[in-house]
Formats: sequence, C-alpha cells, structure tokens
Amino acid sequence: VQLQASGGGLVQTGGSLRLSCAASGIVVGVRTMGWYRQAPGKQRELVATIARGVTIYPQSVRGRFAISTDNAKNTVYLQMNNVKPEDTAVYHCNTAVLGRDYWGQGTLVTVSS
Repeated sequence: VQLQASGGGLVQTGGSLRLSCAASGIVVGVRTMGWYRQAPGKQRELVATIARGVTIYPQSVRGRFAISTDNAKNTVYLQMNNVKPEDTAVYHCNTAVLGRDYWGQGTLVTVSS
C-alpha cells in the first residue's frame, strides 16, 4: 500500500486549497480513508474520514472541509475552504489494512493571516 499526498502550499486566510492523495495497492472506494493533520507542537488530529460515501468531520472543520474520492483515479481529496491560520499543519492521508495503518508522506499547508 502506498499513499502519495500532494497539493499543499501557502494560502491566505479565507482562501481555498485542495489536497490529493493518490493510492496504490488498495481501492479507495471500498476503504475507510482519512485525512489527519499535525501542527508544530501539537498532537495529530483527524480532520475527515470517508467510507463508502459516508463522511465524518470534527467540529473544527465541519462546513469548511470536504473529503471525497475519485474511484477512477483511485484518489482521495480534501477540499479546504475558508481556511484559517489554525489550519496550518502537515496533512497526511491514511488508511488501515488488516489492522495496520498506512500513511502518506504529508503535505504542508500554511495559512497566512
């Protein structure tokens, strides 16, 4: 299983960004896929999950972030809208197979105020 995250960068407060996670070795459409983030000095935080079309978000990003999959491209996306400085973090995609966690390499999102 390999997960390749991309799409991070510098964005202004209130702007938008879309992260991508290209997967190999699994089929994203039948797996629970997640996006997590970790800011400097903070614990890793779940920001979105999707499982067969059902999505879950924590209160901190609900209404601003949206996770989706493109089964033809075997890719998971995280659309980030109305970003805030507190969204600055390294974002990782994740899945679990037979009880083992797999992580992408992370993509840095920096939100300027």
